[in-house]
Amino acid sequence: MSDWQDYWQLADGVGRAVALALLLMSVAAWVLIFWKAWVLRRASADITRAVPLFWAAASLDDGRSRLAGMDREQVLLPLLEAATAQAASGTLASGSTQEAQLTRRLRDALHRGLAHLQFGQVLLASVGSTAPFVGLFGTVWGIYHALAGIANAGQLTIDKVAGPVGEALIMTAAGIAVAVPAVLAYNLFGKWIAASEAELEGFAHDLRQMVLDRRA
Repeated sequence: MSDWQDYWQLADGVGRAVALALLLMSVAAWVLIFWKAWVLRRASADITRAVPLFWAAASLDDGRSRLAGMDREQVLLPLLEAATAQAASGTLASGSTQEAQLTRRLRDALHRGLAHLQFGQVLLASVGSTAPFVGLFGTVWGIYHALAGIANAGQLTIDKVAGPVGEALIMTAAGIAVAVPAVLAYNLFGKWIAASEAELEGFAHDLRQMVLDRRA
């Protein structure tokens, strides 16, 4: 019988709840890690390929069609749409200068794109920071439960203590095992997001200047 099976049989409701919580945290973290790795790699590749092709287009319509065909994560095309849109008349937005309207639309589109790329980072950070403490709580509770059971039995020997305590320590190792991938993924994805953010900000700046030059 494995240590996990021994722990599950010896644990009470609280200990089993902690084990299930760690399992759910691990599953959620790994699903998010695989999904975000796929999304961020696609976005980075699209930005790298699409931006030069857009600026090499012969016309704005040609550039828009190129972006539409390559921007799979929809982080570039919304910037172009925001740059070429017009504020509805009779609104507060239309009351400001065209330069201010343009800046506002590009900023909002950029924030939406970055929010898409940053989705899930809070969960990874939360799992990475809390999983070790959840595991430690499971260990402490397991040791308490084991010692209480031994005390009630009226026999206290080293072999009766070592087994339950050792099995309870599994929860500390489980908490660390859940946290480490989440922390590493959070740091790696943060680096990828920062690189994409710099590229998107540069593209938004260039779009803004292009629109202003065309209106001049």
